[in-house]
Amino acid sequence: MAIYLEIKSVHAREILDSRGNPTVEAQVTVRNQENGKLYAGTAAVPSGASTGRFEAVELRDGEPRYFGLGVQHAVKNVNEKIAPALMGKNALNQIQVDRILVELDGTENKENLGANATLSVSLACAKASAGALSLPLYRYVGGTGAHLLPVPMMNILNGGKHAANTVDFQEFMIMPTCADSFADGLRICAETYHNLKKILQGKGLSTGVGDEGGFAPDLPDAESVLELLVEAIRASGYRPGEDVWIAMDAASSELYNEKTDMYHFPGESSLKGEEVIRSADEMISYFETLTQNFPIISIEDALAEDDWEGWQKLTQRLGGKVQLVGDDLFVTNKKRLAAGIKLGTAGSILVKVNQIGTLTEAFEAVELAHKNNYTAVMSHRSGETEDTTIADLAVAWNTGQIKTGAPCRSDRVAKYNRLLRIEEELGEAAEYPGLTAFHVQ
Repeated sequence: MAIYLEIKSVHAREILDSRGNPTVEAQVTVRNQENGKLYAGTAAVPSGASTGRFEAVELRDGEPRYFGLGVQHAVKNVNEKIAPALMGKNALNQIQVDRILVELDGTENKENLGANATLSVSLACAKASAGALSLPLYRYVGGTGAHLLPVPMMNILNGGKHAANTVDFQEFMIMPTCADSFADGLRICAETYHNLKKILQGKGLSTGVGDEGGFAPDLPDAESVLELLVEAIRASGYRPGEDVWIAMDAASSELYNEKTDMYHFPGESSLKGEEVIRSADEMISYFETLTQNFPIISIEDALAEDDWEGWQKLTQRLGGKVQLVGDDLFVTNKKRLAAGIKLGTAGSILVKVNQIGTLTEAFEAVELAHKNNYTAVMSHRSGETEDTTIADLAVAWNTGQIKTGAPCRSDRVAKYNRLLRIEEELGEAAEYPGLTAFHVQ
């Protein structure tokens, strides 16, 4: 007889994220009809500061409390609309559960219920089912094939909307491709992070941190940042471009001005005393120069989220040399990814489950990417919680890469620590991909 995990209760509450802003947490309780035992799963939803225009809607109250950022309406949607629709359903049928959530919302972008409402329930349902079957989440979601630990894409210097400094690009990250294991890669990253702090202190630069734990000094341009990262990698005893590579998230949609059709660099302009603006073609040339001068292996959101023509040119110029990641471009949406594949744009999708609103839809995007030889990078958001779900999903879906911030702030470190435990559980079956995680020459 097939196991039936009956959904007995669904309850949401308002909690705080890592920026002290409200977010949604849901708890789903299921009953195993064979033994009558109850099992609960809890999931919290992250929130982004730099958000793509095409992301699923994060429902906020817009009322005075919490400066308009409250999520009581989303919580109410879970407790009064979603809960009744899921009562008695089999939690093991994740696709059906998520389909109910999508149909109940009835919009393309979850603007009715809120993606923060639907995702909290979707993830909590999977967690409750995993617990009822005495399986870790990565095994429940990924099955017997889940074995690939991700290469950390560790943010060690913040800019853009994630920090109050003059660095215009949003994230500068390191990737330890030489490591023998995830644990070894994490050690390499942490050592480099601490060496970067010493270097910044030695130069009289700020060691305050941004939203994701990366240092946030005032620097004039990307070249200045990249020089510091190379220095920190070498100070840690590693070879830039051989042992450890650099990744960037330009978050170019935040720099793009629709009125001028140009990319404006306010931080660089303020420190150089003249306005710095670049066209799409100049952005492509700029990135090409940076990749020629520095050991960059991955660039995320190099151009604006709707500049398909520019992305095609960028991919033709750099696609074989570096991993080009679409975040705002694809927003974990299989329809936008399919369009990108058809047009030959980028070569990788960033996976943020709250951009789409259900576990099933996020998996469909990863599946489509892998089928078309695109890589997938599991990612946190700048506003995080202690929830470690994305660590399990990175292994479940064999993404091979993960972005989850600096080795600083417990909301980031929790994900790294979860991956350490998963690697230990997997034992000899665990695989660390190193350079094979990328489809570049």
